[in-house]
Amino acid sequence: MRILICEDSGLIRDGLIRILEDSQHTVVAALADTHRLDDAVVEDAPDLVILDVRLPPTFTDEGIRAAIRLRARDPRLPILVLSQYVEERYATDLIASSSGGLGYLLKDRVTDVADFLESAATVAAGGTVLDPEVVSQLLTRRRQDSRFDRLTDRERETLALMAQGRSNQAIARALHISEGSVEKHISAVFTKLDLDQDAAGNRRVLAVLAHLDATS
Repeated sequence: MRILICEDSGLIRDGLIRILEDSQHTVVAALADTHRLDDAVVEDAPDLVILDVRLPPTFTDEGIRAAIRLRARDPRLPILVLSQYVEERYATDLIASSSGGLGYLLKDRVTDVADFLESAATVAAGGTVLDPEVVSQLLTRRRQDSRFDRLTDRERETLALMAQGRSNQAIARALHISEGSVEKHISAVFTKLDLDQDAAGNRRVLAVLAHLDATS
């Protein structure tokens, strides 16, 4: 897999390069800011872009704005955003503007190399991976939505795991229930939140979170 990194911390940038290259991936560019990002994406045609949320010069939302801009130009470009802390507003902005091939992880997750590499592969393949802490904050804040109150505890657990990019099989293992039960919970979630069911799981997760955000 060809990967482009945009991370201002030299230590983290070098660590990402080492992790990815040790796993037989190719880092086509490693940038410290967004100055050449757009050109590098065009020239190097990466399979995945890994971006920090906060980048020079202001260290506020350069990474998120760059991610949204890149996806506007190429909606199929997979992007994995890394953040030092849970920054709910930025996560919401990115989620609302995207439809798969998207990841938002806390940097602490990189230390679990196997999980990080799995997340990168999932995003590159068009999947969605959201950090459990991000999901927890998004869903907790939106409990003021009366429709969210319709969900049972098990349905909320299912929704949170869906948002993390888990497959039905993985959700079943995590909750110690059958896949058939998972399917019933997912169906109930969409019915109670007034969302049309979609066969594409990634768009389904994004639609749920974006819809909850829009009505919070």
